[in-house]
Amino acid sequence: MKFLLTSGGIKNNSIHNALLDLLGKPIAEANALCIPTASYALPGGAAMAWNFISGREPDCPMCELGWKSLGVLELTALPSLDETVWLPALRQADVLLVNGGDPLYLNYWMRQSGVAGLLPSLAAVYVGLSAGSMIMAPRIGQDFVGWTPPSGGDETLGLVDFAMFPHLDHKDLPENTLANAEKWAAGLPLPAYALDDETAIKVVDGAAEVISEGHWKLFTP
Repeated sequence: MKFLLTSGGIKNNSIHNALLDLLGKPIAEANALCIPTASYALPGGAAMAWNFISGREPDCPMCELGWKSLGVLELTALPSLDETVWLPALRQADVLLVNGGDPLYLNYWMRQSGVAGLLPSLAAVYVGLSAGSMIMAPRIGQDFVGWTPPSGGDETLGLVDFAMFPHLDHKDLPENTLANAEKWAAGLPLPAYALDDETAIKVVDGAAEVISEGHWKLFTP
């Protein structure tokens, strides 16, 4: 699976071009599935999910890019369904658009639904937004623990070998400073990126490439 791990969606031409490169086709020819699940664990999450699905998030462009088709894959529904109902759509998708919200809630339902185990075998491009990107790491770090899974901990899917601190220096998140990102990274035994919303990380065959029209920093243990 190929990954485009964004902080704020497809925000600029560089990230847009990276998406096209990963897709290998125009967006207008690509079939997308969006996953809104992470937002439900946040106050106002129902409205956030609707805005994401309906393409009404101009600050975090994902679903509004002009896909050939767009469907919704709701992770919380999948454990109650036979996989023959939803698995064909997942396998046929060219891209998965995974919304932000609470990372551990998203990670929990990725696992409970069975989608986590399928991701490495999918041909689709995985495009994450904030929490949707963070869960690809082995861990998210204690600073980002909100909703707590039954097992506790901050472990996530580990499909990439680095962690992410999104929304660096965001005007609405005064705590997301470089100094706080450095403290967060110091608690992790792995490489960790702090990135603003004009930055994303492209991952192909395990190799990470930073795509940026903004600013970012890599911390190494």
